[in-house]
Amino acid sequence: MCGITGFKNFSKRDDLQSSLISATQSLHLRGPDHQATFLHQSVGLGHTRLSIIDTSEKANQPMTDASGRYTLIFNGEIYNYRELAATLSVDFYSTSDTEVLLYLLIRDQEKCLPMLNGFFAFAFYDSKAETLLLARDRMGIKPLHYFQNDDFLVFGSEMKALMNYPIPKKIDQLSLYWYLRLTYLPSDMSMLVGVKKLLPGHFMKVSQAGTDIQRYWSLERPDIFRGNYIEAQKETVRLLEQSVERRMVADVPLGSFLSGGTDSSAVVAMASGFDSHLHTFSIGYRDHDFFDETDYAELVAKKFNTTHTTFSLTNDDLLNSLEKVLDYIDEPFADSSAIPTYILSNHVSKHIKVALSGDGADELFGGYYKHLAFQRSGEHTLPNHLIRLLPPLLQHLPTSRSSKAGNLARRAAKYARLMKMSPQDKYWHLASFNLQAHKFLLHRPESGERQFINNILHQQGQIDLNDFLDADLKLVLPGDMLTKVDLMSMANGLEVRVPFLDKDLVAFARSLPPHFKVDKNRRKTVLQDALEHILPKELHHRPKKGFEVPMLSWMKNELLGSIEEIVFDEDHLRHQGIFNPEKVMSLKEKLFSANPGDVHSVIWTIYVFQKWYGKWFS
Repeated sequence: MCGITGFKNFSKRDDLQSSLISATQSLHLRGPDHQATFLHQSVGLGHTRLSIIDTSEKANQPMTDASGRYTLIFNGEIYNYRELAATLSVDFYSTSDTEVLLYLLIRDQEKCLPMLNGFFAFAFYDSKAETLLLARDRMGIKPLHYFQNDDFLVFGSEMKALMNYPIPKKIDQLSLYWYLRLTYLPSDMSMLVGVKKLLPGHFMKVSQAGTDIQRYWSLERPDIFRGNYIEAQKETVRLLEQSVERRMVADVPLGSFLSGGTDSSAVVAMASGFDSHLHTFSIGYRDHDFFDETDYAELVAKKFNTTHTTFSLTNDDLLNSLEKVLDYIDEPFADSSAIPTYILSNHVSKHIKVALSGDGADELFGGYYKHLAFQRSGEHTLPNHLIRLLPPLLQHLPTSRSSKAGNLARRAAKYARLMKMSPQDKYWHLASFNLQAHKFLLHRPESGERQFINNILHQQGQIDLNDFLDADLKLVLPGDMLTKVDLMSMANGLEVRVPFLDKDLVAFARSLPPHFKVDKNRRKTVLQDALEHILPKELHHRPKKGFEVPMLSWMKNELLGSIEEIVFDEDHLRHQGIFNPEKVMSLKEKLFSANPGDVHSVIWTIYVFQKWYGKWFS
């Protein structure tokens, strides 16, 4: 994987070329192996390379064809590049997937996009026709930001690249609202007015006729799978094994993350069949036994005979990495699990250059507690009737994600509120971290909220679990999970591949009926059952843990001084004119109360925003 950036000059600005140099340099951590730029008339392209397939100089980018007419910059991997190469009558100069993609684009232009099995963001330039084609993979695994006005178009793998160009820097109020509500920026939104992200499964073509953005792939509902449950299990395993095999292609050391959960364990199980010396990596939490899953990871490593390494972290390790994480992100992103993801990527990058990951399985097969809550909340059962009576009692119980009892109380309270909602409102209730986000802003966005909601989840009639999961594929996966993994791995020059997001496996999983995914008290049912005789028995039906950074404790202790200075500076809040000072200051009292709930999540979103704002607007 790599970093890409570039521009198309519509006027006679003379500052874009120098901006290209600095924009390319800003992406050096994404591609530490080679860096170069390309200039021709009104177009500039920059590339930083992380060498994975054909590590020789022949595969460096920007890559221009033999005629000199066409040039490509490409971030990602095309797993079926060898099959595609066989369809081309070309005497290849290199053995890279980049060159195969270059000649596919020469032959088919954007029509080749549905043929590609992989993850990518690229820019393809035709110097004769003066056209520029930008494209992004189906699921949004690889990012692509852009800004366009009457004078120029600029684009880049990360916002930090765009910050080097002469773009206006004004906060987008609608994006800020959704960031505060979700803890991340969704869909095509950016924190700056005018900056967008090319949506997954879309391409942009820039020519003398103008700019045209089109969709080449979408989440249209597929036909429901007509086989039985046993057949669904077998097909799930077959497609996952096929996907993992596709992702084993590399000319550099490759291994796998291994958390001890079902998803990463399944990937390791499949990968070990193709590499008898597979390296696997886990992180443990020495100070937080509740979240430590290394025992499960080691069971999997032993069963599949991998060369396993565990990195045991302390609170100090997490705290010491916090500033590095906040310094690297170039838009507010408040998913605190980015911190352990950064640490894991940093350690792993010292051993390998490519890691497999289990990301995407939860969104495809229904792996989160919210999926179970949604499915069960529509049932007319005695437990549901009793839970409706609980809110007066639950409001007096302490709630927290950081303890077993507190987390149970938090979930019960949220579930009780869920019972009274429409299916559509249930989705947004479960997807949101801060349903009162608008109260923290001085200026609530006047328009755009309803349109965005409708784009994610249709608002008419009944919705089922598959509608819920598709909404997660549009919202949570590209906005949160994939953004986190891309940023934190690329900050350490590590490529992360996600077998569960293979196009064939995605299509199959989406065709399965809801009751194959969530049934009674179980989540990811078909995946769990398909792996029952493959994974160690100790992994089956165990509770999902995940990891919560001890943010509540930090804010009362190690981070208190920084929080006071950055979040609870009332004079700064009034001068800044973005947040409601009274509402923000009330968070401090809640933080030190007997029942702080999830107040630390709200404070953290504001803290991350203010750190970002201080870096780019001071």
